Amino acid sequence: MDNIKNYVGQNKDRFINELIELLKIPSVSADSAYSQDVVNTADAVLASLKAAGCDHVELCETPGYPIVYGEKNINPALPTILVYGHYDVQPADPINLWTSPPFEPVIKKTELHPDGAIFARGACDDKGQMYMHVKALEYMVQNGNLPCNVKFMIEGEEEVGSPSLAWFVERNQAKLKNDVILISDTGMISNTQPSITTGLRGLSYVEVEVTGPNRDLHSGLYGGAVANPINILAKMIAGLHDENNHITIPGFYDKVEELSREERDEMAKAPFSLDAYKKALDIEDVYGEATYTTNERNSIRPTLDVNGIWGGYTGEGAKTVIASKAFAKISMRLVPAQDWSEITELFTKHFTAIAPKGVTVKVTPHHGGQAYVTPIDSIGYQAAAKAYEESFGIKPIPVRSGGSIPIVALFEKELKSKTIMMGFGLDSDAIHSPNEHFGIFNYLKGIETIPLFYKYFTELSK
Repeated sequence: MDNIKNYVGQNKDRFINELIELLKIPSVSADSAYSQDVVNTADAVLASLKAAGCDHVELCETPGYPIVYGEKNINPALPTILVYGHYDVQPADPINLWTSPPFEPVIKKTELHPDGAIFARGACDDKGQMYMHVKALEYMVQNGNLPCNVKFMIEGEEEVGSPSLAWFVERNQAKLKNDVILISDTGMISNTQPSITTGLRGLSYVEVEVTGPNRDLHSGLYGGAVANPINILAKMIAGLHDENNHITIPGFYDKVEELSREERDEMAKAPFSLDAYKKALDIEDVYGEATYTTNERNSIRPTLDVNGIWGGYTGEGAKTVIASKAFAKISMRLVPAQDWSEITELFTKHFTAIAPKGVTVKVTPHHGGQAYVTPIDSIGYQAAAKAYEESFGIKPIPVRSGGSIPIVALFEKELKSKTIMMGFGLDSDAIHSPNEHFGIFNYLKGIETIPLFYKYFTELSK
């Protein structure tokens, strides 16, 4: 451990500067205006893997953006770890809420990050966390202590649902053969209490369109006589939850597992301050499904949220108009046993059924994925737990995350491998939001901890 600490200390500035250069490239996969930047980022990741010590690297073409593949094989008799990450990032909007330009990384000190944090889109999700693995490999190769084989699969479409990844995995099962999959695209409880994500929620993401008259209408001449699609959409969305914030879609909860009181009590042992939570978000009170705690609502319970809503005139000044159309984007986070395609069908049937006469409804599914739970008695989890404990000096706590990484369930189905999620970000890192950041401590601590996982996984696999 002293060796890796010394290596990170000696190369700290270079590690930070290399990440900053990667963060400058606006690899926004959701916006075709950035398509060349996404490709340029793939090239940069490929070069970094080669420099870190991979014997073989390549850009693998897909129907979408390329997948960066690299490998370092030292002995076929030893275990193989497959590292997954993504080099694409979320759109930076709304730009005006950033305190510094999203693709001009800056280091700022904060209350939680006294050593500084890198503020930039993708700093934590997932360029910073992905790059920790590249630098961890560099350390192991440079110091001759890589204990097993390693493969990298870094994609460029995670933020848009990984549409090409299934295509790639299905066609490259021999290339991707492994003993465990390692991902850092999650977080931990705090910098003093590490945790390991053992569960992810599934996802169904749809866009809805409500259409009324065949054109925009004067709100004075037609108001009160013609269905207003924006008003109707607002009522329909409001009706998707009851007074207890329970989702009203028929059949939505049919396959939701109710955790035992004992399991819920174990979850409650994780450090959590409701007052600190509210203070961090600047809210008076929390909100959600009745009879469940905040940590249960955002991890073991399914949800339905509007992610965007628009229609009519939103420019400066006034325009008295009844819009012909109204739109919303809606995401549903799902728990184990809920099939995302089935939930999408249930939503579509229900949302169409509750539309009044005078409007028509169109539901367009965007993407989705299944929930995932990894057992804590697996060799992979045990190796991760030992790595965190040695690095942080305290045992990690297993937690279920409210987020979704749809490809994790795909990996188990296609590659028959368990996935270990070693995240080093914090809930406060503002991923997907303005002012996303990643602590310098977290970035360097990840580089220190990851080689320990390799060590213990290899030892436990004998």
